[in-house]
Amino acid sequence: MKKILLIACTSILLFACNGKKKPTETPQTTEPTVATIVENHKELYGFWVGDFVSNDEEDFMESYLDKLNITIKRISKDSVLAQSVVFGNSRPLKGTIDTNKTEFSFILDEPATKKGDGRFKFKLRKDTLIGTWVSFDKKKTREFKLLKKNFVYDASQMLSGEDRLVDWFTYKQKTTIATNDGVKDTTVNTLFRSTTDKIFKINASTTELKESDVKNLRKLELQILKNTIFARHGYAFKSEIYRQFFDPQDWYVPVSDNVNNDLTAIEHQNIALLDRFIKYATDNYDSFGR
Repeated sequence: MKKILLIACTSILLFACNGKKKPTETPQTTEPTVATIVENHKELYGFWVGDFVSNDEEDFMESYLDKLNITIKRISKDSVLAQSVVFGNSRPLKGTIDTNKTEFSFILDEPATKKGDGRFKFKLRKDTLIGTWVSFDKKKTREFKLLKKNFVYDASQMLSGEDRLVDWFTYKQKTTIATNDGVKDTTVNTLFRSTTDKIFKINASTTELKESDVKNLRKLELQILKNTIFARHGYAFKSEIYRQFFDPQDWYVPVSDNVNNDLTAIEHQNIALLDRFIKYATDNYDSFGR
């Protein structure tokens, strides 16, 4: 009887072992090889800033205002990646570099997805990028000379000027009719809004402003104080009203179209105060020679 039980148990055990499936081996896979991009001329990386000058007479008023920033991000044997910031617009650039013993030559294209996109062609001569931009439709051309600049937020930066700033883009026209010897003489004067010298004495990035500091300021003065905060952080202004004041400043570098996350606690607080007073403030208009 014991032999029968032993044989039966052995048979059950063998059956159970044979019933188990052998583990399936996972085939080994080889990770795809990622080509390493060899970067060259890293000394050229960074911000290149200067005037963006129009040859069109219709753009004469703007030509001395507009500031161009070309940021070179990567240079390899086959391509260049960069970015342009001008008129408050940020556009990616992609193109090529040609090198020889004496100079570097670049051809960089905007994406051609927006009206007004075009091609930058420039050369590095000593410490200056010198070149032209031509829109793809050939209707607009500009020239530029750019110097390399570092951008670092500096809360102490102030607008430079004499006794006032004038907004040449916001104006009113006043018509005066005088009668001399029975003949009517009509004169039309163009009046522009302006600031006082207070604009050069208040820093809304370093000083916690009180109502008494701003309650008697003109609307333009309040607007400039507010936007000088953004300019210190490299905000790229779309409005020509503000570009006319900040583009000529040597310290100003247009870098980004959104700097809200970079603002300090004092700056947030002052912006809220300035916005309250901007809503109800008025401006003084007067005639100015140009």
